[in-house]
Amino acid sequence: MRVAVTGSSGLVGSALVPFLTAGKHQVTRLVRSKPAASGSAHWDPAAGRVEAAALEGLDAVVHLAGENVAGRWTAAKKARIRDSRVQGTRLLAETLACLQQPPKVMVCASAIGYYGNRGDELLREESPPGSGFLADTCREWEAASQAAEQKGIRVVRLRIGLVLSPAGGALARMLPPFKLGLGGRIGAGQQYMSWISLDDLVGVIHHALATESLRGAVNAVAPRPVTNLEFTKTLGRVLGRPTVFPLPAFVARLGFGEMADELLLASACVEPARLESTGYSFRTPELEGALRHLLGKR
Repeated sequence: MRVAVTGSSGLVGSALVPFLTAGKHQVTRLVRSKPAASGSAHWDPAAGRVEAAALEGLDAVVHLAGENVAGRWTAAKKARIRDSRVQGTRLLAETLACLQQPPKVMVCASAIGYYGNRGDELLREESPPGSGFLADTCREWEAASQAAEQKGIRVVRLRIGLVLSPAGGALARMLPPFKLGLGGRIGAGQQYMSWISLDDLVGVIHHALATESLRGAVNAVAPRPVTNLEFTKTLGRVLGRPTVFPLPAFVARLGFGEMADELLLASACVEPARLESTGYSFRTPELEGALRHLLGKR
């Protein structure tokens, strides 16, 4: 396949591009730097510019770009989170819709933030959206790809859970305190964490590219969500460290503001119903096995 990838330098893109090239697929990176290096093309979502000629005749596009959600959510940060996703997706979808030879499939990142804070409710792809900044952003983010869908391009919107990798993201930030024995639950620890290993997420993206029956919203999470308390205990067990230093909810809110309520304390128990119904086989369906594999622990 000939595949264009946005967000190729991010955590997921940095794993996806080598996976695709190792499989003899031809990858074009859409990058903001200019002039673009060999094997890449220029785009600037904020300015509404994309090198459309580089997208002609492709088989697929994987859209992963977006502002990192980590950090205190100031008004400016929230605007960057929203705009980078909504404007970038709309620009890409509308550009693809105008091509003479558009791709057959567009795989877009979204997030389980779509569901908001839902306690222990079991959430499948047909579940309604939640409320809050992330839920509103995800809803607009997904809607921004409609131009491609209306053109007849098969659009897959991956609602991605907590991506586990020691190379970056939440797990990388957790490892230093947990290795020192300073880790612990967040708040009461009863909030559900729907997670996926980076290896599986790359596999899910490949599955979405190759599976013609898969379209629309797809929950990109492992089949065994856990509570924050379970996650904490499991990570401590894998590292051989105690986990007796909880982060109280009020301290999380003091330190992280709104982000604490929507990311650290929110609960989403998400099921990968469409992945399982289309035959995707998870490499690491259980949290302990995933952490041992990722961290090289027997």
